[in-house]
Amino acid sequence: MQVRDIPAVMSIQEESYAAEILEDEAVIRDRLAAFPRLAWVAEDEQGVCAYLFAYHSRVGKVTPLDGDFKQYPEADCLYLHDLAVSRRAAGRGIGPALVSRNLEQASRQQIRYSALVSVQESEAFWSRLGYSAHTQLEPRQVDNLASYRLPAVYMVRALH
Repeated sequence: MQVRDIPAVMSIQEESYAAEILEDEAVIRDRLAAFPRLAWVAEDEQGVCAYLFAYHSRVGKVTPLDGDFKQYPEADCLYLHDLAVSRRAAGRGIGPALVSRNLEQASRQQIRYSALVSVQESEAFWSRLGYSAHTQLEPRQVDNLASYRLPAVYMVRALH
């Protein structure tokens, strides 16, 4: 992802998510700046059609909605914060391909897990990609999960 992709990312986010969980452009820009090598886009003949934001974290740490991506010196987890595919590109396998590429990179870096917050009834999608619900969270992390204001499930997948 490049800074020039942000308008397309914002458009895809708006068409993909409920208004309650849309994140501001400033948040998106901060995330790209914090972990540029873990921010990906997919393009088709019309331009950017999907994106994925990720960062290195710790299992059990839930990023709140609009929260900063924190630097963890002993990261053991690739946290997938936001995956969205435009309507025009739906059904082409682009989302799973972006996830797969990111997980391959994490595995090469000896990251042991991947985690995410599933929203908008996407738990079945993430389950097909090997993730399962992880319900044993510290109270602070439960509060972070509640920040999504919609039903949300914290999910984890082992990479090794």
